[in-house]
Amino acid sequence: MALKCAVELRIPDIIHSFDGGPVTLAQIASRIPSPSRGAAYLARIMRLLSRETLYSLTPSLRWLLRGPGSELSLAPMVLIQDRPWLMSPWQCFGDCVRGSGVAFERAHGREIWVLASENAEFNQLFNDGMACTGRILVRAILEGYKEPKEGFNSIGSLVDVGGGTGRALAEIVRSYPRIKGINFDLPHVVATTPACDGVTHVGGDMFDTIPCADAVFIKWILHDWSDEDCVKILQNCRKAIPEKNGKVIIAEGDGMFDEIGLMLDLVMIAHTSGKEREELEWKKILVEGGFPRYSIIKIPSLWSIIEAYPR
Repeated sequence: MALKCAVELRIPDIIHSFDGGPVTLAQIASRIPSPSRGAAYLARIMRLLSRETLYSLTPSLRWLLRGPGSELSLAPMVLIQDRPWLMSPWQCFGDCVRGSGVAFERAHGREIWVLASENAEFNQLFNDGMACTGRILVRAILEGYKEPKEGFNSIGSLVDVGGGTGRALAEIVRSYPRIKGINFDLPHVVATTPACDGVTHVGGDMFDTIPCADAVFIKWILHDWSDEDCVKILQNCRKAIPEKNGKVIIAEGDGMFDEIGLMLDLVMIAHTSGKEREELEWKKILVEGGFPRYSIIKIPSLWSIIEAYPR
């Protein structure tokens, strides 16, 4: 919560405005509107975040910029993850163990996707959080998913299933201008998305049908869903691509359960009905979804590319 407070007060941006520091606490306070009554609180919060008395823009702090220089910022993710909407389901873990069910639904009486469709503020914050992490992931994908593998080179059209604001797909299309991009997400998501060159926004439900394309790109979506639901999604992906040379490009973890992977698995308990998966679990749902052949491609990221083929 102290980190969320620092991001809300734009403290990394304040330090950045002083050419990255070093700056004193008084200099930081001078850039916060009406700080006099809360200066003592600020000092105590900053004391937790740093044992230094002078503050500089460290490499870690650059990830929390919200103004200039924030192209690869994680600040939107910090702001949404620490809001009561996403924090309260963590209080329901014991109830889930005793009586099963999804923690988010126990806390809010509805799925996370339904709440986003009903609450414009939550929808915007959630989409911004997903977009900022998506930008970081797509940089790694563009760097690592290419020759000697085919990568995106052989694709004329690409549908991003659950593509959110479409920014990740726009980065791919910018690097591969021949690709016709289709950003596919729920209607309330694409209703607020900005126009992107080379990308068409399409609203719909991946459990009903998915727009046809040479390939499907699906990042950080399948870990939100149960095995049964993943099979349904993959079956619809299978229907959307050509039989002979179509493929599904999945960006997910593939079983490296380090500290981050274990933490993300708990996030899945808190917010969805899904989970992080190991390779054997991926193989099972891929085969049941119509993809008997797959390969795992390592990229410079915590996640991997799972390239799945219908034959």
